[in-house]
Amino acid sequence: MNIVDRRLNPKGRSHTNRQRFIRMVRENIKEAVVRSIKERALGDVDTKEVVNIPRKRIQEPRFHHSNQGGNREHVHPGNKEFVQGDQLPKPEGGGGGGRSREGSPDGEGEDDFRFTLTRDEYLDILFDELELPDLVKTYLKETIAYQTTRAGFTSSGSPRNINLVRTMRHSLARRISLHRPTLDEVTMVTRSIAELEAKDPRTEAEEKKLGELRIVQNQLDRRMKRIAFIDPVDLRFNRYEPTPKPNARAVMFCLMDVSGSMSEYMKDLAKRFFLLLHLFLSRKYDHVDVVFIRHTSEAKEVDEETFFRSAETGGTVVSSALAEMQRIIEERYPTDAWNIYAAQASDGDNYPSDSETCTRILRDELLPLCQYFAYIEVVDEREAGMFRSEGNASLLWRDYKTVADVTLNFVMKRVFSKSDIFPVFHQLFAKNQKVA
Repeated sequence: MNIVDRRLNPKGRSHTNRQRFIRMVRENIKEAVVRSIKERALGDVDTKEVVNIPRKRIQEPRFHHSNQGGNREHVHPGNKEFVQGDQLPKPEGGGGGGRSREGSPDGEGEDDFRFTLTRDEYLDILFDELELPDLVKTYLKETIAYQTTRAGFTSSGSPRNINLVRTMRHSLARRISLHRPTLDEVTMVTRSIAELEAKDPRTEAEEKKLGELRIVQNQLDRRMKRIAFIDPVDLRFNRYEPTPKPNARAVMFCLMDVSGSMSEYMKDLAKRFFLLLHLFLSRKYDHVDVVFIRHTSEAKEVDEETFFRSAETGGTVVSSALAEMQRIIEERYPTDAWNIYAAQASDGDNYPSDSETCTRILRDELLPLCQYFAYIEVVDEREAGMFRSEGNASLLWRDYKTVADVTLNFVMKRVFSKSDIFPVFHQLFAKNQKVA
């Protein structure tokens, strides 16, 4: 969101102070948006968001005359209460001299500034400081995307691209340089001829002047016909050139555990995280493929609708999702042409032997191919207190931790409640973080 203030500098305020005020408002709006995501459903992005900002957080420093300090002389009118030499008491309620604001007697009040953000403004602020880590333009598509940009003016082009201002400017310059008669000159001569022709009888001098004016009129007509008002050499058209726009090809793998050990609350946390991720990718990037993989004891690639809405459940074999991801990479996404990212969500419940398989596939096969791999472990709210410590972590978490300790492009986070989703997401995809 851009706040544009085109007002002139008001009395007592400079342009610098006003720009600082705009920055303060923007920062407060950002904080309010981050706070609102904890109470607002991620699916309600099509609605407007009302942001309240306390007045005290956007006050500007100002110069003013102080009533305290310095030597001052005051002349007061006479009165019946005081005589010369008496000391005047201080005003009640403090000596500030300014208007005071009384708070509400019940301790509640209303913010002075309220902003209504549209869907686009809300999402722009929400994802302003987020990006895919280490996104490298490793490969340019054979069919490079082109973006049309302005490239000055040209003397030939399509009529729809004509630039009227430039055309009339060149026409005026040519007419002035070639001394083409103006409309005022022609009108003046024509009016003079009409006045002389209306006189009857005319004197010899008037007849002579009438003949001279007719000669001038003929000369003006010939010059106007020879020198066109708009000549083809005056035409100017807007010139556009297709500019190649390199595209960084990236793919995001979304791996979600939907086994029977995942409660509805835990599935809801995982879906909310992936919904936010999908919204972020579609908002920030034009060319990012998203691959959805659901797994129970078997993993399979599904579409977006099935990924978020299917009620399928079953046993747990986490390695099946990693193996499916590896297969898809080998078939469709060569590493020399694609930036590969992955986000995996699970409750950490897995067979001990399969957890070792997951660790091996992750360390030896996937992480060398990935720019970034994020593992999110969702925890049931009834077990949040027990699993907050590392000692009570799940088996899959402990095995993955051995990989995270030695690999920079592998990050692990836990989500305990809905309010944890955006802070965790912000940590995973914050700007300017180097993972490798």
